[in-house]
Amino acid sequence: MDWLMGKSKGKPNGKKPAPEEKKLYLEPEYTKSRITDFEFKELVMLPREIDLNEWLASNTTTFFHHINLQYSTISEFCTGESCQTMAVCNTQYYWYDERGKKIKCTAPQYVDFVMSSVQKLVTDEDVFPTKYGKEFPNSFESLVKKICKYLFHVLAHIYSSHFKETLALELHGHLNTLYTHFILFIREFNLVDPKETTIMDDLTEVLCSSSSSSSGSGGSSNGSGNGSSAGAQNHVKER
Repeated sequence: MDWLMGKSKGKPNGKKPAPEEKKLYLEPEYTKSRITDFEFKELVMLPREIDLNEWLASNTTTFFHHINLQYSTISEFCTGESCQTMAVCNTQYYWYDERGKKIKCTAPQYVDFVMSSVQKLVTDEDVFPTKYGKEFPNSFESLVKKICKYLFHVLAHIYSSHFKETLALELHGHLNTLYTHFILFIREFNLVDPKETTIMDDLTEVLCSSSSSSSGSGGSSNGSGNGSSAGAQNHVKER
């Protein structure tokens, strides 16, 4: 759990911005692709008589496994040569270790840091208890927020750098469905600061507004929800 003492930060890469490339993942023929028309807005809501921490733990663990699986489908294309930095659009993310040391790493290294660290966390009985009567730690919600922040980085990188490969594999419907479900979940419980997800607001608006309209309830791009607390305090981008 030492990694949780550190931070992950992102900032513009310092280079003069190049003309913005057309974002393939925003093309209507691809954004409409889903593997289900299920009402995710209803799916993410806390069921009555279910403990909040149990619900957060169950969903966070599931999202971890699904995002890890989604990344694995394009991992052979995400190499130290093709992705020399962990970049999403014009933002570059850095990993900070438990001592606060800034680590510039390739995208596959960054994703490995995320996945290996989260794996240790969700299998730790003291943090994600599975036995009856075992209490969640007081820091549980803040840990879930950190996990969700890092998982968002991975999803955003897949869209930003590997959507063509995802498209070639015909897995864009799976990716869109996973992204929509995940974003609506973190909004519902205010798990990620909206400033953190701004970089993908164009996609979020397209995918989640269609989901919200189909369920008859409007979605807010600012991430308002009926969750348990305010969004995460530490966001990664220095705007």
